Amino acid sequence: MLSLIFIVASASHFFNIEKTVSRIENANMGFIGNSLGSPETAVILSGIVMFVAGVSLLIGFKTRIAALVLLAVLIPITLTIQVGQMATLGPLFKNIALLGGLLFFSINSKIQKQ
Repeated sequence: MLSLIFIVASASHFFNIEKTVSRIENANMGFIGNSLGSPETAVILSGIVMFVAGVSLLIGFKTRIAALVLLAVLIPITLTIQVGQMATLGPLFKNIALLGGLLFFSINSKIQKQ
């Protein structure tokens, strides 16, 4: 269930690129979204990563790696979009809860040997 939010969010990154870029540009900490190049590129790349890692987490394939990758994507998203938006603390704490779930899977997943 944790993975579904990332899979659904990836669709927004693919089909609502302009809206997502606008959120970055209007965020108090939007400069973080520009640190990797153009916001459009960051939105598309993060969408791809969220989809692939989200599906991996959903099906239980390499869950530890998938959770760590999603952590690496969610932290800059949270810092860029949610931090500094004091009027909307709910989404910030939702992301903090997601980070906790991802930490759980990154720590408690079985190590797969292949």
